Amino acid sequence: MKILVVGSGGREHAMAWKIAQSSRMQTVFVAPGNGGTALDQRLKNINITDPSALADFVEREHVALTVVGPEVPLASGIVNIFRDRGLKIFGPTREAAQLESSKDFAKSFMRRHHIPTAEYQTFSDVDAAHQYIELKGAPIVIKADGLAAGKGVVVAMNLEDAQAAVDMMLSDNRLGDAGARVVIEEFLAGEEASFIVMVDGKNILPLATSQDHKRLKDDDQGPNTGGMGAYSPAPIVTPALHARVMREIITPTVQGMSKDGIPFSGFLYAGLMIDDHGNPKTLEFNCRMGDPETQPIMARLKTDLLVVMEHAVNGTLDTIELEWDRRTALGVVMAAAGYPDSDAPRKDDLIFGIPAETTDSVTFHAGTTFTGEHLKTSGGRVLCVVGLGDSVKMAQKQAYNVVDEIHFSGAQFRRDIGWRALKKHA
Repeated sequence: MKILVVGSGGREHAMAWKIAQSSRMQTVFVAPGNGGTALDQRLKNINITDPSALADFVEREHVALTVVGPEVPLASGIVNIFRDRGLKIFGPTREAAQLESSKDFAKSFMRRHHIPTAEYQTFSDVDAAHQYIELKGAPIVIKADGLAAGKGVVVAMNLEDAQAAVDMMLSDNRLGDAGARVVIEEFLAGEEASFIVMVDGKNILPLATSQDHKRLKDDDQGPNTGGMGAYSPAPIVTPALHARVMREIITPTVQGMSKDGIPFSGFLYAGLMIDDHGNPKTLEFNCRMGDPETQPIMARLKTDLLVVMEHAVNGTLDTIELEWDRRTALGVVMAAAGYPDSDAPRKDDLIFGIPAETTDSVTFHAGTTFTGEHLKTSGGRVLCVVGLGDSVKMAQKQAYNVVDEIHFSGAQFRRDIGWRALKKHA
């Protein structure tokens, strides 16, 4: 069987790596892939990104199923194109992907369907946005309405930073069309967690819980990033909280999309804020797996992912149960010099020392290229090193043992991934 995974990041490498383990696999194509997928003999990169050209490729190669990793092709309607041609693909349509591609759509949807989230207002007028911030005070959160590659959210702890964020998005147009409207919402205090499920339009299959680290530096200092590490499972998501999130957030979202005439299929990611009393609210929706959460989740999944995907596109997710490695998986992101402050993190640094995969560790690639001779950096987040162990501490030790073997100039990484889980256990 042939499968296509669309994307080039660590999330797509992890999914392709897991699908390739199926005994029924012939070829896993990755479009366009990265240096890690190029080095894996079970995977084959194809240099195609246009959705229609990918559909042509799928027809020509008789690819049985396509899985979409990143948000941009989903927001561009790749699922619509494939379905119009009768091709099996897992992901939401362009209309359903608005849950991620438009913050205003998501917030108004949550308000309409009584899904717990932060109070908010949407603005395209600069002066009105400034007045609202003055009225509400700080801390406060400013979000670009559209997709901004992880740069569209500013958590402003004072009024000066909040007003500057509005000017950056609305006046200076630093984020282009993505920042033509801004959503300004109340600051929620608490602990974040990632809650990811698979949806086939009706049925919901929860994945293992996870938690990531957004700040660049240790002790959650420095600027926000796309994620500097993650671990699974997340101790904060107790069985009682899991049931509550399913009841109050996930199920109403899936049912609400159907009621609105835009049924959702694909990965649904709810970013949660859990307050000191254990009450969850929805920070955001993503219409895809998280990155770097995917990497430790895939490292723990024991069920054949190909079988799961087949159930997902056939509408039978209610007939399958997932089996998980009992161990903790912890992933540490190694990022390039300049990330995330620079619009162009440094590239073309040579990467050395990545050890071979073991039963206790695996390194997933994101911002890498392989020329046939050299492995080099090519993006902001370069690698995600995943360690597995019988405890968070053991998984952490395993991951950092591997990190210490890998070298590239200017590498940035945190030394405290998993600290919240360690604190919970303590």
